[in-house]
Amino acid sequence: MTQTVTEANPEVGRSIVAGGITTNYHDHGAGDPVLLLHGSGPGVSAWANWRGVLPPLARERRVIAPDVVGFGYTERPPGFTFSHQDWVAHIVGFLDALDLPSVSVVGNSFGGALALRLADQHPDRVQRLVLMGSVGTRFEITPGLDAVWGYEPSVENMAELIDYFAFDASRLGPDLVRLRYEASIRPGVQESYSAMFPAPRQAGVDAFALPDESLRALPHETLVVHGRDDRVIPVASSIRLNELIPRSQLHVFNQCGHWTQIEKADEFVHLLEGFLPRP
Repeated sequence: MTQTVTEANPEVGRSIVAGGITTNYHDHGAGDPVLLLHGSGPGVSAWANWRGVLPPLARERRVIAPDVVGFGYTERPPGFTFSHQDWVAHIVGFLDALDLPSVSVVGNSFGGALALRLADQHPDRVQRLVLMGSVGTRFEITPGLDAVWGYEPSVENMAELIDYFAFDASRLGPDLVRLRYEASIRPGVQESYSAMFPAPRQAGVDAFALPDESLRALPHETLVVHGRDDRVIPVASSIRLNELIPRSQLHVFNQCGHWTQIEKADEFVHLLEGFLPRP
């Protein structure tokens, strides 16, 4: 059962029970379905990650963006284990609840790792695959990713993370640090977040990496996207994904950090419109 939640907060969209978990999500447009999976920054939500690209992508498609368990306004069940197996199970439950046999999937960073796991474990549920600044191969953890996953709430720490995320943080507006900081200190948020990526955080990178043979076996048309100046996930990770996934292509944006969908929003949408199934 779905219901629309009407609140002033734009991060709150619709609500549906998916795999027993009350899940907050945004659902726009009509046509071929596209699932957007957000990243793992502190205070993130589907709306925070995708608000700039949801409206244009939804002009000719149905675009669906859930808050993954542990993030945003989705329920955090007591005792939920934050692992890729359980996150993927929640995503499958979400697709089942919406009666969507298959979707194209766009995954940002952590969301890219979940998209890869979904494609590997449930290949029939995925049409086309877009991996943006994605985790999914083994690499030495960067200082930027270590700072993101090790975040302790403060305005100063959030400002440091925004500098890591963006090629030029001054282009993102003066209020972003405060907004993301306030989102990171909502009740229960930091408790969940600190449990997701404990030290040593290199183990988190390794746990999300698919074996090379699994990546070579992916049958899906795949678009790999990265910011050349990304200091959170190294561009070498996407180059490696492109080398391993047989039906993949790689696009690298210059003067762009980790937030391709924000820093290069118009170009990113144009790229997706040319790659996703035609209406």
